[in-house]
Order: sequence, then C-alpha cells, then structure tokens
Amino acid sequence: MASTVPISQSYLFSNETHLRKPKIGSSFVSLALGNSSFRSMVLGRRWSVDNRRRRSGVPLRAVVVSATTAEKPQKRYPGEKKGFVEEMRFVAMKLHTRDQAKEGEKEPDTQPVAKWEPSIEGYLRFLVDSKVVYDTLESIVDKAAYPAYAEFRNTGLERSDKLAKDLQWFQEQGHAIPEPSTPGISYARYLEELSEKDPPAFICHFYNVYFAHTAGGRMIGKKVAEKILDNKELEFYKWDGDLSKLLQNVRKNLNRVAESWSREEKDLCLEETEKSFKYSGEILRLILS
Repeated sequence: MASTVPISQSYLFSNETHLRKPKIGSSFVSLALGNSSFRSMVLGRRWSVDNRRRRSGVPLRAVVVSATTAEKPQKRYPGEKKGFVEEMRFVAMKLHTRDQAKEGEKEPDTQPVAKWEPSIEGYLRFLVDSKVVYDTLESIVDKAAYPAYAEFRNTGLERSDKLAKDLQWFQEQGHAIPEPSTPGISYARYLEELSEKDPPAFICHFYNVYFAHTAGGRMIGKKVAEKILDNKELEFYKWDGDLSKLLQNVRKNLNRVAESWSREEKDLCLEETEKSFKYSGEILRLILS
C-alpha cells in the first residue's frame, strides 16, 4: 500500500458561530418601570438626551441607530474583502505544511514529491480516476440542475478531453489502460449526490479540483514526467489560451455566484474543503501504487 502523499490537495493552490446579546425580558422591564426611583432615573436620562439632541440638532433616532451599530460590529472573514474565492483559497492554504506555505498549519507526514518513485501503472491509474472525476464535474455543470452551474460551462479549464488524448497516447505506446478504481468512482458518486442537494458545497469541490490542478498539479506532473516519461508533457497539463485569464474569468463567476449566498451557505461551502482534499488525495496516491 502506498504511503500517504505529503502534498495535501491544498498545496496545489500555491499559485494563487456569532454571539448574540441576550434580550432583556419584558417582565423585567415592567417590574423596573414600576419602581419610582428607577423610573425617575430613566426619565431624567431621557430628558438629558433630548435636551442635548435639541441643542446639537441631531435627531434622537440617529443617535440610537449609531449606538446600536457601534455595539454590533460585523464579523469579517479572512479574505472576505477580496471576494469569496479568496475565502476559499485562505481555507485551502491552511491545509499546507509550514514549509509549503506561510499560512500552512498541517504537519508534514512523509517524503517530498522530489523523492517519489512513481510507476507507469500507478500513474495510469491516477489519470483514469482523474478522468472519472472531471467527466462527472463537466457533466454536472453541463446539465445545470441549478442555474448557477451553467456559469461554469466552457471555462477553458475542462480536462476530460485532454485526459482522453493522453490515455490514447499511452495505449499507442503499448500500455494497458486500467478500469476506474474505488477512489475515482467514490469521489464521482459523492459529487453527483452533493450537486443535487447542496450547490455551495459542490462549488467548493469544483473550485478545489480545477484550481489545484493549474498550480501544484502541474508541478507534480512535471516531476513524474521527469522520472518515467522522459520529460514528455501530457495534454492534461496544457490549456488552450492564456491560463491566467481563464482562471480570472472563473474567479469572477465564482464570486458573482457566491454573492447571492447567505453567510451560512458560504460557511458550509468552506467546510467542504477538507473533504475535497481527502478525496483528491486518495486519487493522487494512486501515482505511487
């Protein structure tokens, strides 16, 4: 059984409960106002505020609203000012190790990619299972059970056709193409189920899979090619057009779609990040199988 891959799926992004104040019960208010001393104190303060308000020309309501706003500052989330994509990236980076990224918090668990000893057979299993996942992602956005999914059709990041060409090339070289295995099939099934019941969570996986491959995924492909493919660059690691522009366009669409989400929906999306890494990591480990 292959060892756990040291590069978490979050590494592939190298390129790139609120507390509420308790309300005072109505019974307490009634009891307090029934007390003459307390009532005098309240009325006295009210007169003082009203008097200052008349002298300053500031409406009392404005003072009250201002004070209320000051008491309840809105919580800011890391990366929120730059858009929701930055929030997703921030959460992903937390799953780096410290030697991979300054934001990383994960402990390293095994050897770096440079010391891997991949095999053709293992790499083919990785490519086949990756294609199952990309086939599923592209089918989901094409059918667009939720209108928001249609925003991610024909982005230029699609990988299914590229992988088909690579697998054909391997076959022409005399290699047997394996059947999809459990990691790819399990992830594809999970994505299908998630896309039907939880669009924000599905979008998290969409983002992680495609953006991860454009960064650390390319680095891994290059290292593997150096060891077992005589430096051949597969179609899987090529994009038609300017990749930076393709990514920027998808970022804009992701941010626009997330604008309609509640904070709770955004948080549920972010919580899916770890599952995305788990599933993708299992597929990545096939390279060493």
